[in-house]
Amino acid sequence: MAVIPTLKLGGMEKAMPVIGMGTASFPMADLETTKAAVLEAIKAGYRHFDTAFAYGSEAALGQAVAEALRLGLIESRSDLFITTKLWASFTDPSQVVPACKMSLQNLKVEYVDMYLIHWPVRLTEMVRKTPVPIEIVKPLDIKGAWEGMEECVKLGLTKGIGVSNFSCKNLDHLLSTAKILPALNQVEMNPYWQQKKLREFCKEKGVHVTAYSPLGANNTKWGDDRILGNEVLADIAKAMGKTTAQVALRWVYEQGVSIASKSFNKERMLQNLQIFDWCLSDQHLEKISQLPQAKGVTLASILGPHPLVLEIDADL
Repeated sequence: MAVIPTLKLGGMEKAMPVIGMGTASFPMADLETTKAAVLEAIKAGYRHFDTAFAYGSEAALGQAVAEALRLGLIESRSDLFITTKLWASFTDPSQVVPACKMSLQNLKVEYVDMYLIHWPVRLTEMVRKTPVPIEIVKPLDIKGAWEGMEECVKLGLTKGIGVSNFSCKNLDHLLSTAKILPALNQVEMNPYWQQKKLREFCKEKGVHVTAYSPLGANNTKWGDDRILGNEVLADIAKAMGKTTAQVALRWVYEQGVSIASKSFNKERMLQNLQIFDWCLSDQHLEKISQLPQAKGVTLASILGPHPLVLEIDADL
């Protein structure tokens, strides 16, 4: 079983494994498929799991955790680091604590280790399909929503709080009033979207960065094969006896960034953990630094090309 390095986050006692298993699928996987994949991941050595209300995977993850305990794959819930996210329909300050409790109920746990604001936007209605009508897309009350997140910590519902898809401007706004600082910002990052400016800003402010879509989210409606099909990365992989995915993940790790990577394939799950006992050369890093940059994930591709949504995408 793989041994995964951990890191300490600001304001938290428990260390976070630097690579976690993502659980977002498109189309959405059924409960049994997700549950089986999580169990395989636990057997492989994963101890960090990333979910969200919007992914529809909280219940499956919760059932897998219960089954892992029953089978003796883990000794206690505290062996795992579980991250989930506040969906945009619940970002009104009065809804944040109830939404966190709803996620805990889905997961069948007493607390999560990390609770993130999923997107810097508010939807005034619960949505069942996307894109959404322009009338329900509103600016996020960052101060009010964050006060709700802080209350989740005070109530013991989560050990840590953070954000996802926040730009430098969003973070600056948040940091100006926050009593509990965000432990991390989870954003799209990979060799084709390197996020240098945002990473520098987060480092200066003491906010850790976690990368989602580190492999380009291939086979989803928002991703493509720009990473796994890239010749530069493939050549580096061939020279080092690694896979292209391993090279991309190792590059992210070498930037001081943690990783949320989704694979339900048993072999690739294991391969994604085999990135900690070797390094990329300076020459390889230089080649990767010169790759053309293009964002893959946009909020507009999910909610629709509304003016506020396009403004959020332009900032991030």
